[in-house]
Amino acid sequence: MSLATGSRNRPSAPRDEVQRGLIESRTLVEITALDHAVLLAHAIPDASSELVAEVRAAGELGILARMRAIGAALRAHLEASACSDLTRHPSDTVRGWAWFALAAEPGSPRELVALILPAADDSHFGVREWAWMAVRDRLAAELEEGIAALAELTSDPSERIRRFASETLRPRGVWAKRIAVLGAEPDRGLPILEPLRADPSTYVQDSVANWINDAAKSSPEWARDLAIRWVRESPGPETRRILRRGLRSLDDARP
Repeated sequence: MSLATGSRNRPSAPRDEVQRGLIESRTLVEITALDHAVLLAHAIPDASSELVAEVRAAGELGILARMRAIGAALRAHLEASACSDLTRHPSDTVRGWAWFALAAEPGSPRELVALILPAADDSHFGVREWAWMAVRDRLAAELEEGIAALAELTSDPSERIRRFASETLRPRGVWAKRIAVLGAEPDRGLPILEPLRADPSTYVQDSVANWINDAAKSSPEWARDLAIRWVRESPGPETRRILRRGLRSLDDARP
């Protein structure tokens, strides 16, 4: 089930401890099944009636739009310090709300990336996905600066941070609006991709491969030429694995 699924197709209710925000979700099914209004009542029992109403209304949206809407509601009705406190909540979804709220604060692409890094390195898979979704549109709107800020993360010791660097501005992404200019001009993404072309982590390799696969759908010759060069310059197994996966929609070009 996609995170973009709307409320009318929700699965059965998650475990009670997850719904009350006492523990993290274990699966995507639990994340998509949450009643956010109920979770809010447990996470912020003194929430204003306006905040409660906005969170309840957001429950009718698809999950990504819902998270954005709840983040905006938190930002409108809570102090920034309260939102920061929520980034340490036991519930991964509450942490996600808070990061969406904080990511709406003004700042440069570099400042935005620095702000969201704790979410990008969160131990929970869901929070890591919310991290790049929360900043993608703003970084895409200032693409050159966004790419430069992400490229600085490609040597980070954390595989989660390095994966965030490549995942955030994928040309097509997952559950996200396409970045048409990167599909048409994928060379612009090379400051991120080049340092990761032989990354030892399969978590990072899969993201780099998906970036290439996204671009290959609109710029197949670029993907073929990239593969030829990378195999020549980086003939190791990590690069070959990336390219096998990255060229999966171009059967005639697999290395």
